[in-house]
Amino acid sequence: MKTKPRNFILYFQIMTFLVLFVGVNCQLTPNFYSKTCPNLLRVVRREVQSAIKNEMRMAASLLRLHFHDCFVNGCDASLLLDGNSSTSEKFAPGNLNSARGYEVIDNIKTVLENTCTGIVSCADILAIAVRDSVLLSGGPFWKVLLGRRDGLAANFSGSSNGLPTPFDPLNTIISKFQDVGLNLTDVVSLSGAHSIGLARCTTFDNRLRNFNGTSSPDTTLDTTIVSELQNLCPSTSDGNNTTPLDRNSTNLFDNHFFKNLINGRGLLESDQILFSSDDAITTTKTLVETYSNNSTFFFNDFVNSMIKMGNISPLIGSNGQIRTNCRVIN
Repeated sequence: MKTKPRNFILYFQIMTFLVLFVGVNCQLTPNFYSKTCPNLLRVVRREVQSAIKNEMRMAASLLRLHFHDCFVNGCDASLLLDGNSSTSEKFAPGNLNSARGYEVIDNIKTVLENTCTGIVSCADILAIAVRDSVLLSGGPFWKVLLGRRDGLAANFSGSSNGLPTPFDPLNTIISKFQDVGLNLTDVVSLSGAHSIGLARCTTFDNRLRNFNGTSSPDTTLDTTIVSELQNLCPSTSDGNNTTPLDRNSTNLFDNHFFKNLINGRGLLESDQILFSSDDAITTTKTLVETYSNNSTFFFNDFVNSMIKMGNISPLIGSNGQIRTNCRVIN
């Protein structure tokens, strides 16, 4: 007789979860703005295309904005909020003097406010802009689920502590992904976003000299490129010189990034450890090898991971707001 109430409670909990899960996904749909702002996709594509034409690096910059936004508070455009050095996510170590592309989102928002006033969230603009950035760089297409609303506050502490860094060991990176509901496949496929873009010396020059107190460069770094990188990043520099993340395939979104990892040419320590670290043997190494040999497999997993990341804790319904200006709360 006592098992029935317990079973009923379990059944009720499962059904409640399913209702909530289905509810979220019902409100996030590719057609969310089809009637309220039918020109949305066309406007975003045009503005992103113009931004990339002006600066190829912008595709990677927008992709990084979305990543850093979704990992903190979910995909709520909290990273876009201005503020001071103790409140704005823009001042967190992983974003300060690094995150860029805000003005592209501002431009899109301005155009949309003139035609679809108060309709489209900044979070959704960023999600679409990122899809278009990947596509225009030669990467895959996917339908972006829409219907997110914008957050009401930034989370400086979350940005400071929750974002993966170029210096994190693999187990820490995996843990940070798991904290937001992402898995090992997501770790490797989303790292493939480094197929495009540039990195500053400050994010990798620790590998060039006295790596981890060894008085020598990182032994997992291809010796044929060490001198070149040392010249680019002298020990007396400010660390702001840049070089491509994906050597010999700078602006094309493809699987060449993973070929570089196999050849010891991953620029960031956090990228190279996906293949070369001891922890990678039982976690990420096999996927790196698979992606390096099969671009279709990589593209498919990347799309699935992007959709999954875009669904991290979205604000829906009456939660949050539709900002008029992406930089400030209404």
